[in-house]
Amino acid sequence: MPLVNRKAVNWEWYTTICLPEVFEEIRKNNQQSKIILHHDNASCHTLAETTQFLEGQKIEVTDHLHLPYSLDLAPNDFFLFLSVKNKLRGQRFSSSKEAVDAFIMFILEIP
Repeated sequence: MPLVNRKAVNWEWYTTICLPEVFEEIRKNNQQSKIILHHDNASCHTLAETTQFLEGQKIEVTDHLHLPYSLDLAPNDFFLFLSVKNKLRGQRFSSSKEAVDAFIMFILEIP
């Protein structure tokens, strides 16, 4: 279930809807048993409830954190996410799977 238009991301949505869908897709397409997650310091990422959820899912969080609007962003924040946003802008998807498939197809086109 996608985030309702104009609603803020909170820990409940993040841990009950967003992350389970992401982990399901990763586990379906990746035979590695270990998932490592990179978070910034956004409140929905750092709350005890999120940490407990991730521990229960046996998800490792990297030690490298940066502030949510800092100049010390990962390279993906500059290139990949902006490219995906521009490529998929204005498109409507009938399901989460369709959106994920469009994302994957775009990523595979990048040399």
